[in-house]
Amino acid sequence: MQKNENHVLELLCEAGLVTRKQIDSARTTLNGASTVLEVLINDGAVSAIDVSRTLAAHAHMDWIDILSRVIPPEVIKQIRAEDARRFKVIPVGFGETGLIVAVSDPLDIDAIDSLSFLLQREIELVCTSPEKIREALIKYYGTADEAADIIQRKIGEDVDLGLEIDEGATIADGDETDAPIIRMVSMLLVEAYRAGASDIHLEPLDKKFRVRFRIDGVLQEMQAPPKRLQSAIVSRIKIMTGSMSIAEKRLPQDGRIQVKIKKKPVDLRVSTIPTNHGESVVMRVLDKSSLMLGLPELGFFSDDQDILERLIQLPDGILLVTGPTGSGKTSTLYACLNYINKPDRKIISVEEPIEYQMNGINQVQVNPEIGMTFPAALRSILRQAPNIIMIGEIRDLETATISTNASLTGHLVFSTLHTNDAPSAIARLIDIGVQPFLVASSVRAIMAQRLVRRLCANCKQPDELSETELRAFRIERGQLGEAQVMKPLGCEQCRQTGYKGRMGIFEIFIIDDEVRHMINKRGSTPLLRQRARELGMRTLREDGVRKVLAGLTSAEEVISTTLGDVS
Repeated sequence: MQKNENHVLELLCEAGLVTRKQIDSARTTLNGASTVLEVLINDGAVSAIDVSRTLAAHAHMDWIDILSRVIPPEVIKQIRAEDARRFKVIPVGFGETGLIVAVSDPLDIDAIDSLSFLLQREIELVCTSPEKIREALIKYYGTADEAADIIQRKIGEDVDLGLEIDEGATIADGDETDAPIIRMVSMLLVEAYRAGASDIHLEPLDKKFRVRFRIDGVLQEMQAPPKRLQSAIVSRIKIMTGSMSIAEKRLPQDGRIQVKIKKKPVDLRVSTIPTNHGESVVMRVLDKSSLMLGLPELGFFSDDQDILERLIQLPDGILLVTGPTGSGKTSTLYACLNYINKPDRKIISVEEPIEYQMNGINQVQVNPEIGMTFPAALRSILRQAPNIIMIGEIRDLETATISTNASLTGHLVFSTLHTNDAPSAIARLIDIGVQPFLVASSVRAIMAQRLVRRLCANCKQPDELSETELRAFRIERGQLGEAQVMKPLGCEQCRQTGYKGRMGIFEIFIIDDEVRHMINKRGSTPLLRQRARELGMRTLREDGVRKVLAGLTSAEEVISTTLGDVS
């Protein structure tokens, strides 16, 4: 409540609970560990309950004594212990519009908004005193000291930063030292890992240092650290990279952090950029343990998996995976390489950057600053006599030309392109400058993909498709048969979202002789798409519909992800 202290003191004066003389007297006896309000309460000038009641009246909230009532276990379970302690709240019941939650500081709007966002539900607020909140936390969730010990132990056991930091050094203006900042950043990484976040966003706003995790492709706001620690936290993250300057705050910087969480290696790609309220930080979480996914875990049904397994064992040609940024293309390529990574095959990849290190594969890091570009690397690795080449992305004519020539000289080439669907990749390669006859001769298949969220297996509930959804999926209700349509509900395991994890939806375009002839004749993308459908290609939406009917994802997810798929 310290940040609103002057406002609280003003309210107490207006209510006649303290005088300005008492406030001035309290200021003269302040020490570093106290606030004026704490001095007034300790001196008996005003009681904590009177302060709490005043705040409740000002915020038009009811004031309750939460210790005088028994709160059922099913209500307490609505908020996790760590969240209740973090936000200093207690759930007390169910109201007409949502969960009734007791708070001690109704002026802390940021914490209240963060809690509501975390719970993904409406909350009704009542007020009580901080002391009663503390006692209720001990009563219903265990002692605060016990919780602190658990957190400290968790940080110590779960996180290995592999860094040597001077414990006495200061890393920012003010009196904050390394130790609490190290613990705060470490706990942030633990929470992100536990939540399965793919990105951590630290965003400086006018009066807030916002923290958001991207979980299953959706940003979720977390409890924000104090704004005054913004500079210290950013500096700590820069120090952890070992390569970023804490003095440079005017230019974007990039770095990398390697940590172990629960004895598992995790890489974080760090990017900072200056904004009008300070440096914004994004950390991409690269969990190496998630690399060794098999093709079924990516979301392939058995028929598509059989097709892909056959394609990735071809002796030569180009196999392309297309889709926008964040659609899982790299994960799919790694899964394919992992599937065909055998001792009798030499595999070389050219990447920018190398996201995961794979045993048995020669991985080359692109570094344009020293002339190690994609084309330069490709020209060199062809002399290494590889069987299989993986190129992070075909971006220019030179890379595309070397790739096609490699595929025509007995190499199997995997790569990615940024296109919205599979047939559009043909036009993209020709637009880059590759001759149509080279495209027709080299490309064996193209797979487009998107990611949709998986329904939480713990809480998903049976559902029926609405008439609007049936029209969007172009199916009749009589065609549903034994479909197992499900909907998201929300539980503690999925953070009340109804979803946990993601899976792919795919369309696989196999190039046959007629398609090659159409490419040589510069056939349009709609004609190529029509031919692909004749060959049996399912569109992204059609593959998504299969997964909706199998109860793996929701209709809403598939429709929103495939809005551009109108075929």
